[in-house]
Amino acid sequence: MKVTTKGRYALRIMVDLARQPSEAFTPLKEIAERQEISEKYAEMIIGLLGKAGLVFSSRGKGGGYKLAKPADKYSVGSVLKASEGSLAPVTCLELPENICPNAGRCEALPMWKELDRRIDEYLESVSISDLVRQSDASKSCTCIEAHGI
Repeated sequence: MKVTTKGRYALRIMVDLARQPSEAFTPLKEIAERQEISEKYAEMIIGLLGKAGLVFSSRGKGGGYKLAKPADKYSVGSVLKASEGSLAPVTCLELPENICPNAGRCEALPMWKELDRRIDEYLESVSISDLVRQSDASKSCTCIEAHGI
C-alpha cells in the first residue's frame, strides 16, 4: 500500500474543513490556497469526498464545502478509501473475493491478509479530529529552551 498524493491531499482537505466552523461552507479556492493544492486538483479530490458522503457542498454566494458529520466521526481509513480506493498491500486482496489463481497454494497469503487487517484496523482507529489535535499539539511550544528557562 502506498498512499498517493490524492490520498494525502484528501486528508489535508478534511483537516482543513475540520478547522472551520461546523455551520459554515468554505470556498474551495480558500482551502486550495491554504493547503497549497491547485484548485483543479482540489476540485477533483473534493468530488470524491462528496461522492462518498464525507462533505456537503453549497453553490452560490456563501457556498463551498463543509464536513457532513463532526470530525471525530471520520476515520483516516474512510477518507483514504474514498480517495484511493483500495488500501490493500497486495493486488490479490483488492477485491472482496481473492481471484488469484495461486491463492490456494500461496504461503504468503495469510501474512498479507494479516498486514491488510492491521493497516485497516490502525487507519480506522485514527480520526480526523485526532489529526487536528496532533497538529495543534505539535505547534504549541512547550520547550524549556525556547523560553530561556
